[in-house]
Amino acid sequence: MSRPAVASSFPATVALVLAVVQLITMLIPAAIVVEARTKPIPAEPSQLDEWIAHNMREYRQRKAKETGAKALDRRLAKAEDCARLITVKQDGQGNFSTITQAIESIPSGNSERVVVWIGGGTYREKITIDSSKPFVTLYGQTGKMPVISYDGTASEFGTVESATVAVESDYFVAVNVAFVNSAPMPDAGRTGGQAVAMRISGDKAAFHHCQFIGFQDTLCDDRGRHFFKDCYIEGTVDFIFGNGKSLYLKTVINSVAEGTGVITAQARENSTDESGFTFAYCNITGTGNTYLGRAWKERTRVVFAYTYMGTLINTQGWSDKMQGTEPRKSMYYGEYKCKGPGADSTGRAHYTRILTDDEAKAFLSMTYIHGNKWVLPPPRLSLLPVSSQCHG
Repeated sequence: MSRPAVASSFPATVALVLAVVQLITMLIPAAIVVEARTKPIPAEPSQLDEWIAHNMREYRQRKAKETGAKALDRRLAKAEDCARLITVKQDGQGNFSTITQAIESIPSGNSERVVVWIGGGTYREKITIDSSKPFVTLYGQTGKMPVISYDGTASEFGTVESATVAVESDYFVAVNVAFVNSAPMPDAGRTGGQAVAMRISGDKAAFHHCQFIGFQDTLCDDRGRHFFKDCYIEGTVDFIFGNGKSLYLKTVINSVAEGTGVITAQARENSTDESGFTFAYCNITGTGNTYLGRAWKERTRVVFAYTYMGTLINTQGWSDKMQGTEPRKSMYYGEYKCKGPGADSTGRAHYTRILTDDEAKAFLSMTYIHGNKWVLPPPRLSLLPVSSQCHG
């Protein structure tokens, strides 16, 4: 009685096996494509430029060649199709004479890439780009980097609102612009002296060849996914802080502390929070007895990889507490193949993680910030129209 049943099930079994094999065969090329697009930042410096070029193709090239899962974020692609250029020059020869005026000209609910070209000079302005104005690019004049400067402090505005430039919208880009908080260096122990140069609170923001200058709390990497490349960041204490999920690449980090300095104060609070800062191929220079980071929140997460660390770095490397708080216990402080006198791990704090290749891998690709879907190189200004390509 059982023989017919066995015989009849055999073709079905063979069919099932063949279907599985076919499915696997179909998936293998896709897996190879994904791996090719998400390969980690290379350990060999000579290969870094090639890696960057592979991961930062121009929009028109990507539009022509990439579809499906590889395609650019849909909202971003639509906005890039409708890019336009407006200009700011202090001599009155541009569309506007202040950056504030240019930002105010962008309508709420904006859905097209607006590149604000800024002529050289110092602009004393305090600017907020609110959440209703995504797809804004600030592009500084080549060879004459414009400076946006203000002297707001925490005692006057509160720390977060002290920012010279605050960006609350998504898909923001800045190219060749200096963001400066010109408030004086606060005295040791003085409250209210925090002074933010840039606060980035929007998602999918990129900064290329920008400078961030201040003392305490220079760069508020507040929330969202962010990409920094070829930038310069200067400060004294907690001068890169916030709860963003960000990749810093080929960036100079300069401490001007006269005593104790701290580079990062990352604000991850719980195990489900995906935020964290990764620094790759950066250069840490300057003065002071400087820590790589201190634990602002319970699950602070910071990784330095392939980074040069000068003599200013404190032997312990990291601190597990803020002033006046109990030590944290769940920080994630990682170092991977760093160089320089400050990278010696001999005296590191016991909670420091000297990462293995497998442990470092998750932090060292564009997928860390899902950047393959939205990071683009700076736009070519010569290709941008002065009016919208979509609305005439």
